[in-house]
Amino acid sequence: MRNVRGTRHSLANTRTLTVIAQDPSVKFRGQVLTTELTVPAEELLAGPCGYRVNVIDYDASTDTLYKPMIYGRSLDGKYEDPFAFKQSGRSSVKAKRLHDQRLLEDPRFHAQNVYAIVMRTLAQFEFALGRRCAWGFDGHQIHIVPHAFADANAFYSRDDRAIFFGYFMGSNRKLVFTCLSHDVVAHETTHALLDGLRKRYMERSTPDQAAFHEGFADVVAVLSVFSLPDVVDAGLDLASGGRSNLISSKLLERDVLKRSVLFGMAEQMGRELAVVRGDALRRSVSLPPGKPYISTQLHPEFGEPHRRGELLVAAVLNAALDIWLARLAKIGPVAPGKKDRSIVRDEGARVAGHLLTMAIRALDYCPPTDLTFSDYLSALLTIDREVVPDDYRYGYRKWLLKNFNDYGIRQAGETDVDGTWKRCDQELIYSRSHYDSMLHEPQEVFRFIWENRTALKIDTDSYIEVESVRPSVRVGPDGFVLHETVAEYIQILTLQANELKKRLSIIPPKGIDPTRRIRIFGGGALIFDEYGQLKYQIANRLENTKQQQARLDYLGKSGFFDEPPPGPQSQLAQLHRMRLMG
Repeated sequence: MRNVRGTRHSLANTRTLTVIAQDPSVKFRGQVLTTELTVPAEELLAGPCGYRVNVIDYDASTDTLYKPMIYGRSLDGKYEDPFAFKQSGRSSVKAKRLHDQRLLEDPRFHAQNVYAIVMRTLAQFEFALGRRCAWGFDGHQIHIVPHAFADANAFYSRDDRAIFFGYFMGSNRKLVFTCLSHDVVAHETTHALLDGLRKRYMERSTPDQAAFHEGFADVVAVLSVFSLPDVVDAGLDLASGGRSNLISSKLLERDVLKRSVLFGMAEQMGRELAVVRGDALRRSVSLPPGKPYISTQLHPEFGEPHRRGELLVAAVLNAALDIWLARLAKIGPVAPGKKDRSIVRDEGARVAGHLLTMAIRALDYCPPTDLTFSDYLSALLTIDREVVPDDYRYGYRKWLLKNFNDYGIRQAGETDVDGTWKRCDQELIYSRSHYDSMLHEPQEVFRFIWENRTALKIDTDSYIEVESVRPSVRVGPDGFVLHETVAEYIQILTLQANELKKRLSIIPPKGIDPTRRIRIFGGGALIFDEYGQLKYQIANRLENTKQQQARLDYLGKSGFFDEPPPGPQSQLAQLHRMRLMG
């Protein structure tokens, strides 16, 4: 492309867009906290509408189609941010106040806010997984509706290929827009991406799987926000009581940081939005460790999916705090009893960003069905060991293992002493499979599975399908590059209730029709190295009587067999309504 003078300019790969860093209720020195997000650059259509995200601002409650946000083309390879704060002749405080008012009232900024956060969340997933990520439906673009309806709700819908954000009247008689809450937008985007990576996690299964979608989406949302230096800066303001280039070492102790940065930011988040996002962050960061919360017999309140999902948030956030403190301990003072505030801020944001990458990468090392929190913990530890073999410097894995254990979550059963998955050591047949095809072709991976079904302990009486094959390139913090291929297979065995005991030693739920057909699931993730050799088989086996019995018992107690279960779209919407109703 040439400009009018004939000078060639390379196309920009990224652009920056202004967004609200958390939500409008979070103030930084009395003003709305905003930040700039770096997102992939593209020539946007009106909406904005790009290659992965299409913002359509239609309000079904009032039958209103808002004017779309229109961006100009790049000038000299650079894109303009139409909502960037620009200093005027007025006082900086007054100018910022007027700018904030514009952001809160202009529907076009609302469209930019959701577009930028969705694109950043997508980019974070693709960086962590080392490949392009699909949404949980056929098609490339997800529809985002910033003002979908007048209701205190926001949810992802697979059937509609969309994320809907509601709005409602707050207690101060001002409208509250869920599309302006950074963590709500990131949370719903995570639902859509997780649905594309592990579509069977939407199905009714174990208590942990029912809770994982919400808990994992909260983890991604919270770490996305806390990886922004501007947000950490605001949290440090709560600790120091004002702006200074230095911060007292006394304010960087565990309890103080927890109250100011984690607790403090959670308390500042709008209580109006608690009906949408729930109190998960407020409650989880304050959850005292050392109790077996995971046991629904000892703590029945943690059988509810949202409440149970908070255990993931609590474990990850407390691990983040421990790692941050470990990094700060290596930083010397720049004045007696004081440290450089900018270094403290950047270290906190860096910890959150790295944990976010770990949390997303772990999905590839999780079984595709009947997920447990223990499975996820072992996946976290294993993928990080593969990318970062030496954990001595800051001990990410050490702190994660400790904090998960503190909340009653132990590593999975088939693991090594450090909690990581055991490597595959079976003698397998490779000569009948084609290496190149194994990198991307489900049919070729299925042949490999079929040839090795005995060694891999896969029941051939069940229906078997390879659902995905995904090559990945992961880059560690030291530049170490890991090439892998991740294949996902599932097994389904359909039996009548009266056949369960004889076939799998499973006792059917009480009161169920003996002739009712029940589906039993199994499956696994196969991790191949860059030479096509199998490193890991991470499986939930069809014949695991203990696990299958626990699943059916849970489904029976939750009323699954009393009526047809809801579809994936209505299940998420129903979960959010349950949270709204307490």
